[in-house]
Amino acid sequence: MALHFVTPDATAASAGSVVALTGAEAKHAAVVRRVRLGEPITLGDGSGVWLEGEVASAAPALVEVRILSRREEPRPDPRILLAQALAKGDRDELAVQAACELGVDEIVPWQATRSVSRWDGAKAGKGRERWASIVREAAKQAHRAWIPEVADVETTGDLARRAATQRVLILDPTAPAALSALIPDERDIVLVVGPEGGIAPEEIERLVAAGAERVLLGSTVLRTSTAGPAAIAVLNVARGRW
Repeated sequence: MALHFVTPDATAASAGSVVALTGAEAKHAAVVRRVRLGEPITLGDGSGVWLEGEVASAAPALVEVRILSRREEPRPDPRILLAQALAKGDRDELAVQAACELGVDEIVPWQATRSVSRWDGAKAGKGRERWASIVREAAKQAHRAWIPEVADVETTGDLARRAATQRVLILDPTAPAALSALIPDERDIVLVVGPEGGIAPEEIERLVAAGAERVLLGSTVLRTSTAGPAAIAVLNVARGRW
């Protein structure tokens, strides 16, 4: 499979034009991946544009790609969102990376009551930037035409307000209904995954009161790093993405 790179210059490119990769993308292509003249390569802008081309020149500071074809992928509709509770260590980041590879359309950092990690003040911006970087690299690795958005960190109240227009599903090991039995509708789905200690009862009550649904993922209790990606895989099948 051809190597894939992301550049904003892909937005206006068309068959026959030449797109230049510079900076970190050029160095990664020429030095790390060692692309060669004539090698097939794909480019995108992260917003649906997909280009197929071949390497016209390769140097650490500049890689030129001659475009052979262009297409535009529509934005997924309805979308799958992951409201991932902040977790200690890198468990939340592992969830974000895998979710992106599996096709999630937006990541929502959630400051849950039991989250050990706290995004306060300037740390909120840095945390979002870190997650956005993880998402970008995972999307490139997975050859995705759309790079998922990363929202600002949200509270339980914020998630409750989403239930007015989106289908909010709480992954709960005590829920009576299985996620696999869910009948999809046209609303975006927001999967809510708790931190290591689980979702606090009062948070579940608040979300359910706002219209959220509790769903069971399986007969075992998954880590916060694996629950979201596993649920996305189930929804991919239910919605015909896979």
